[in-house]
Amino acid sequence: MVREKSKGRSPEGESTDAGHRGGTARSSDETPVMGVERRGCVVQGYLLINQEWEESVSIVKPYEISKKLVWEAWKRIKANKGASGVDSQTIQDFEEDLKNNLYKIWNRMSSGSYFPPPVRRVEIPKDGGGRRPLGIPTVADRVAQMVVLMMFEPEVEPIFHQDSYGYRAGKSAVDAVETARKRCWSYDWVIDLDIRGFFDNIDHELMMKAVRKHAKCKWMQLYIERWLKAPVQLEDGTLQYRDKGTPQGGVISPLLANLFLHYAFDAWMVRTFPESPFERYADDVVVHCKTREKAVQVKDSIEKRLAECKLVMHPEKTKIVYCKDSSRKGNYPDICFDFLGFSFRPRKSMGKRGLIFTGYLPAISNKAIKRIGNTVRSWKLRRWVGCNIVELATALNPVIRGWLNYYSHFYKRACYRIAMILDLALVRWAMRKFRKMGSYHKSTAYVKRLRSQQPELFHHWQLTVFSH
Repeated sequence: MVREKSKGRSPEGESTDAGHRGGTARSSDETPVMGVERRGCVVQGYLLINQEWEESVSIVKPYEISKKLVWEAWKRIKANKGASGVDSQTIQDFEEDLKNNLYKIWNRMSSGSYFPPPVRRVEIPKDGGGRRPLGIPTVADRVAQMVVLMMFEPEVEPIFHQDSYGYRAGKSAVDAVETARKRCWSYDWVIDLDIRGFFDNIDHELMMKAVRKHAKCKWMQLYIERWLKAPVQLEDGTLQYRDKGTPQGGVISPLLANLFLHYAFDAWMVRTFPESPFERYADDVVVHCKTREKAVQVKDSIEKRLAECKLVMHPEKTKIVYCKDSSRKGNYPDICFDFLGFSFRPRKSMGKRGLIFTGYLPAISNKAIKRIGNTVRSWKLRRWVGCNIVELATALNPVIRGWLNYYSHFYKRACYRIAMILDLALVRWAMRKFRKMGSYHKSTAYVKRLRSQQPELFHHWQLTVFSH
């Protein structure tokens, strides 16, 4: 195996002294994040890939990175799958020469000579209109990012606020919605906060200030800074160089986003407004207040704080909402807000003693219903005439199960709308599949009869009776 030769000179003036650590001890979470940088960090370990990747002990590298760490990173990237980057290399292509590809990543990262390639930009539709840019790194770059993520995440995870829910082990969007639901009962007002283009506007200088505070290893700081500065390749092939932002879609981007907002928002809120709890999932934020006057004060202060961190509060999408229910009967223009696919608003509910009352509750949002409807239409089930009903159920049930497992957590009856969308698609499939059946009404009767005979065939049939 031909191995790459590491250069004798360290990149970008970085020290090659891997055995020395210096600098000040880590300060508390609230202190300024700029401090003396720590030098070299040794990560020990050994690895054999298919009994062929042998550990080399004779080569001295500026940064000793475990081959086992690279192997574990690859396994995670393979499990997550994902699209190809600017080099068009897929997971399968990368695996064809796995030993050499992983060695190349390890060798370059260990020598400090790893430079990320451009990130491929794609755009996907947003729920409210417009398009959201996503950055797709190459497979090799995703492996390299995962190496740093696996080392950096344990360093910063303990400092994160308990009400930060996005991309964290043991926390989920359902947890965030459940906490918001309970707090809406105790707090009359909510600030529905929207940050304009958050991922595209993260300030690199402030970001690296936080990274240097917590990244023990010099090579982690080095590569994170390079990923922040890596250019974006647009759909027409031109390169766009960046001086701010982190690509939404990068492996390490969610962790960096959480770290940035920990200092820009979470820790600041705890210091400034400890009486106003919040839930944050990445850049989706809900803040609770006792009075409208307090909500206005907190909103204005948050806007100034975000400006200090070079972010912008969206003036149209950010709003103050009144949590109206049976015991809170004030008249205000905004009594509804969306959070993580759920709409919070006054809804009819039944108490423990069978009494009907109006509660302030979450249920699947209209935007989520519209998105699901668009997805079902994109399947074009009428063209699946070559499949029988069992094959159809096998293909669709994993997606249906995912939708219902999430959205049926709160106000389950609202999920009947999902069932109606799916039932209608099945009727149209039956009309095309069995042309002799003829009309819409005969196809509806066929699907209804099938449901009564095999109620567990489709996952949504266990939710509601057939509605057509």
